[in-house]
Amino acid sequence: MILVRDPESFVEDQLLLGPIPFFVASQLDGLNDVADIQYLLFEQTGGRLVSEEQIREVVDYLDQRGFLTSPRFEALYGKALEVFQARSSRPAFLAGKSYPDDPEELREFIDALYAGDGGPGPVQPNSAASGKGVRCLIVPHIDFPRGGVAYAHGYARLASGRKPKTVMIFGVSHAAAPVPFILTRKGYETPFGTLDVNTDAVEILAAACAWDPFEREIAHRSEHSIEFQAVMLAYLYGSGVTIVPILCGSFFDGPEPVSVASELPDVNAFLKACQQVVRVSDGGMCVIAGVDLAHVGRRFGDAFDIDDEVVRAVKARDDEDLAHALNLDADGWYASVMKDGNQRRVCGLNAIYASLKTLDGAASHGELLTYKYAHDPAGGIVSFAGIAFQEK
Repeated sequence: MILVRDPESFVEDQLLLGPIPFFVASQLDGLNDVADIQYLLFEQTGGRLVSEEQIREVVDYLDQRGFLTSPRFEALYGKALEVFQARSSRPAFLAGKSYPDDPEELREFIDALYAGDGGPGPVQPNSAASGKGVRCLIVPHIDFPRGGVAYAHGYARLASGRKPKTVMIFGVSHAAAPVPFILTRKGYETPFGTLDVNTDAVEILAAACAWDPFEREIAHRSEHSIEFQAVMLAYLYGSGVTIVPILCGSFFDGPEPVSVASELPDVNAFLKACQQVVRVSDGGMCVIAGVDLAHVGRRFGDAFDIDDEVVRAVKARDDEDLAHALNLDADGWYASVMKDGNQRRVCGLNAIYASLKTLDGAASHGELLTYKYAHDPAGGIVSFAGIAFQEK
């Protein structure tokens, strides 16, 4: 059986399809008609005949549940968009799903991340108004149970320094939005309270965009890469910090990926504005990249299983890339990941580049706090790291 789901969660139900219905579904590309699918299925199965009625049953089944681009799905999408636009803040989409929605239960849950094996121990945010703070943090966005130690070490380091007034968060738009960055003016709700948006900063960034940065704002609705950071910030500071939530989409719109970051004029113009926002904050702003690194194995399209040799090879390439990040070399980071066409599917490529560019030399050499990988239940590994950059 094959599980089919909507990664943007406009349709929350999931479907289990057998091989034949799944093959039919995979051929619904807007070009094939029933006869085409019958012929393709005949070839694929070595001579199995499937009737037009059976194919239409599969099509109707998918459509009734919102899994086809059709008027039914457009209605579901329109309703979700209407509800999202009407709200002044973004609900905690994964509360009660990926982590507890009760504040006390959630606090105990996160306490355990700090106190568990390999964790930094209990954390108490520094209340001092003076002293140097963390200027940038690279932390995972993998789920808390698998990435908990890396989250804990990263946010423990943040808590040990001066509390930031505003946190600029670069997340990953896993829905592959066709624009470089997506902004929102909506605060992020958490079980610990709502983190309001620094709207002055958002408007400055919006003015620097050569595209409409709010056109695809609904991508923030279900995306977890920023939500998990909002939860960890609210755990430390409650509603006492504002945020600038930025989802990173596609940095190029051509058929071939760009391997040289200097070939990204619209991206770099936006990041110049980010630099200015951080500069005028006079040390009151921290930058966070909520990212994972390599995605390797059958789960992600590779034709091999994970063994010790694969793990070593992934780590060697991750180490090579991260050496540039630790040296605040944004262009070197981007070129290193892209020298093999991002073969490891480093989903944090753009967000880490954006964070390093935004710093513009306003931080010291990075410190690698953690590096780990986690197995994916469908076959594969995801690597991630925790890195802290202190104020100069």
